Amino acid sequence: MRREELVDLNAFLMVAEEQSFTRAAARLSTSQSSLSHTIRRLEARLGVRLLTRTTRSVAPTEAGVRLLATLKPAIDSIGLEIDAIRDLRDKPAGTIRITTSEHAAMTLLWPTLETLLPNYPDIHVELSIDSSLRDIVSDRFDAGVRLGEAVAKDMISVRIGPEVRMIVVGSPGYFAARSIPTSPHELADHQCINLRMQSSGALYPWEMEKDGREVRVRVEGQLAFNDVNMITRAAKAGFGLGFVMEDRVLEDIAEGRLIKVLDDWCPPFAGYHLYYPSRRQPSAAFSLLVDALRHRR
Repeated sequence: MRREELVDLNAFLMVAEEQSFTRAAARLSTSQSSLSHTIRRLEARLGVRLLTRTTRSVAPTEAGVRLLATLKPAIDSIGLEIDAIRDLRDKPAGTIRITTSEHAAMTLLWPTLETLLPNYPDIHVELSIDSSLRDIVSDRFDAGVRLGEAVAKDMISVRIGPEVRMIVVGSPGYFAARSIPTSPHELADHQCINLRMQSSGALYPWEMEKDGREVRVRVEGQLAFNDVNMITRAAKAGFGLGFVMEDRVLEDIAEGRLIKVLDDWCPPFAGYHLYYPSRRQPSAAFSLLVDALRHRR
């Protein structure tokens, strides 16, 4: 296979992945017209149309889908080998992309990066803050960070944080006019602040447990947010009870802005884990970061 044929195939892969000549051209650092010419040249050489073009979208034809099925794994494999060769240099280098929640980024990732990166100027890290569960393979992330119970079974998982727990809190002003709940079923008599999950779009049921008995409580109230910081703020303002990570509100509890209730129904559970595909060959830079993040009891 000639060199220009590899270039043309890579161009086709980019257009098919992006479903846009404009975005693919940007990734390849070329012009849209030049990219269109490249695709036409490839189609002429093969004698079949690979892409269906409309004014709004670009999609692979049946022939294009067949080519993609063989081409993408081959290109990915070449890319991994090139990355591995680059990592043979004396110093760890390269870009590491991680999808993570805001809480894990602030409490675990950033403190580690703040210490590690000044000593390794050739390592670049991109954190994508997103509470939804991303497909790290299709979205081209090197790794993801989520609570241990949410990590897929086919991934390599590394614990990077201690156990965590969710607790129920309310403000002194809220409880001035209401009784303090002593069991989850009493939450039905209270204003509660709901969390809308970004991954599913559903309201999060409060998961609680005591003496091996697990309950999932569907709460009601005036407010719902898809951001935990807003839930905490509303709870402090007296709008209802919030169900939040304990470490987020320790200072508010200590200074009397929030009161913790139903404590015996809120056991700890698996903390944050970094996960990545089992078939991935870790680079020197990636291995260094994983070791720095690894939780040591």
